[in-house]
Formats: sequence, structure tokens, C-alpha cells
Amino acid sequence: MFGLFKSKSEIEKLQLKYEKLMKEWHRLSTINRSKSDQIYAEAQEVMNKIEALKQ
Repeated sequence: MFGLFKSKSEIEKLQLKYEKLMKEWHRLSTINRSKSDQIYAEAQEVMNKIEALKQ
């Protein structure tokens, strides 16, 4: 309840975006391989940003 209005950190926002992209990547992996590869590349960019912020 008290954390209801707590804003998320940049890392938390990026982690949520990464998880969303990975779910989309997995869903597309059997449907559209080229789109799946594009989504995976985006997810890797987000992961690189997360790693850079952690250091």
C-alpha cells in the first residue's frame, strides 16, 4: 500500500521492457522468424543498457 505511488527506477523500467520484448520474441519465433530476430536485437539493446546502468 505504501509503495503504491513509488516511482520505478530506470533499471526497473528497462527490466519490464526487456521481459515484454522477450515474451514477444518467443511468441514470434514460430510465426515470423525475421520479426522475431528484430525483437531479439531490441531486447539485447535493452539488456546492454541495464548492464551499463548497474555498473
